[in-house]
Amino acid sequence: MAFLTHEELSVIFGVLGNVISFMVILAPVPTFHKIYKKKSSEGFQSIPYVVALTSAMLLLYYALLKKHAFLIVGINAFGCVLEVAYIILYLIYAPKKEKMFTLKLILVFNIGAFGLMILLTMLLIKGSQRVNTVGWICAAFSVAVFAAPLSIMMRVVRTRSVEFMPFPLSLFLTLSATTWFLYGLFVKDFFIALPNVLGFLFGIAQMALYMIYKNAKKEDKGATEIKMNKTENFCHENEQCKEMKSAMAHDYEVYEHNDSNENNV
Repeated sequence: MAFLTHEELSVIFGVLGNVISFMVILAPVPTFHKIYKKKSSEGFQSIPYVVALTSAMLLLYYALLKKHAFLIVGINAFGCVLEVAYIILYLIYAPKKEKMFTLKLILVFNIGAFGLMILLTMLLIKGSQRVNTVGWICAAFSVAVFAAPLSIMMRVVRTRSVEFMPFPLSLFLTLSATTWFLYGLFVKDFFIALPNVLGFLFGIAQMALYMIYKNAKKEDKGATEIKMNKTENFCHENEQCKEMKSAMAHDYEVYEHNDSNENNV
């Protein structure tokens, strides 16, 4: 590593970033295969895919303005194509209410906000300032995307379940953030590097939570079963006590009745 130049290191980490990001982008394929087979969106939400498409569009625009950022162009162009495919498939099989909600999201973010951003940056900002402005917008949006899992992390803590936070996805997102941070560092593109620091930290936090709570449901289930067994035993013992008391009361009544008859005689 010591014999490699910054340019060579940037290519290595850029290629690694592309490979890992490629796998992350393909991660929802099993979900959409299931949607296709069942002809139903099954309660899945479209928000993550609309957000992912917006992020890919912003980074693609930034890379085209920056020039010579081929590694950023390639993966984000692929991301745009696949996210559009996901959204189209979702719109085909989603209920009417979810379709309308998704179309509104696309209209607001992918057409309205993105189109307005391109228009303003092209008309009002010139030269390198345009690249810097779009870079800041990309960085801000990336921070928001990386912070989005906070809600899922809070849900994990609240429910003590990692069902909605699979470990492989958290691992690949962490690796992706690491490689893109190193790429940005070596090409001195801090609009790429800095947001991925946050992505790395959130990825580590997600994996730590997973390790803490991965067996929590089983432990809770075991504790619940023990508690139920104790409760059943307690209730059973109480029933036996009630039966003994009832039998003793009956014997006492019989004794009193017999004793009364003997006195009468």
